[in-house]
Amino acid sequence: MTLTQREGTTLQLLSGGAAQGIVAAIEEDFRLATGANVRGTFGAVGAMRDKLVGGAPCDAIILTAPLIALLEAAGHVRPGTAAPLGRVRTGIAVRAGEPPPAIADGPALRATLLAAAGLYFPNPKLATAGIHFMKVLRELGIHDAVAPRLHPFPNGTAAMRELARSTAAGLVGCTQITEIRYTPGVVLVGALPAGFELSTVYTVAVCSRAEEPGLARRLAEMLSDPATHSLREAAGFE
Repeated sequence: MTLTQREGTTLQLLSGGAAQGIVAAIEEDFRLATGANVRGTFGAVGAMRDKLVGGAPCDAIILTAPLIALLEAAGHVRPGTAAPLGRVRTGIAVRAGEPPPAIADGPALRATLLAAAGLYFPNPKLATAGIHFMKVLRELGIHDAVAPRLHPFPNGTAAMRELARSTAAGLVGCTQITEIRYTPGVVLVGALPAGFELSTVYTVAVCSRAEEPGLARRLAEMLSDPATHSLREAAGFE
């Protein structure tokens, strides 16, 4: 049976939240090309890794490149199937309509974070951006000062969604730029400044126990193909 004859089939995808926008952008083209749907579960990369290792159904997975390499070495990902999607920077966001704060350098970022009424960010233990944001706060020497105003969420998308819903003034968010661009109601101020930046390569791969390995390879090809570069770029990939 060819891929174009797989009507009604559902591909199981586990993915870091940073890739949710690009998956949504190509999902309809994938369905038209293969007849199959994509059921994506998105969240903090550590949580998605744990789901895969814990036995969750998974045909394809999108995580940071180092995590994919570790999963391949452990036998959870099929060798030779990993394909990079591009780099994603971690950025600062505010609610739409709020004035953009200064973040051009370390002192400006420090002042902005100290002045924020609340800081919205993803899981500080399992999410790439959340882990990094905690590091930035400590490097700036302000972790304890802002601790009462920290608002962590399970993943970056949830953090940005709650930031958009809030009616309070002076809130600041930090997560992957792709998650900021994907969430209505928040706007990207910019990437973290030099000395505090984070640029993460995300990679798609076929899972070892995939029930639909052919479809998983096709999805990986579509996501990483040069023909979809503009879509990845629009979603925040470099």
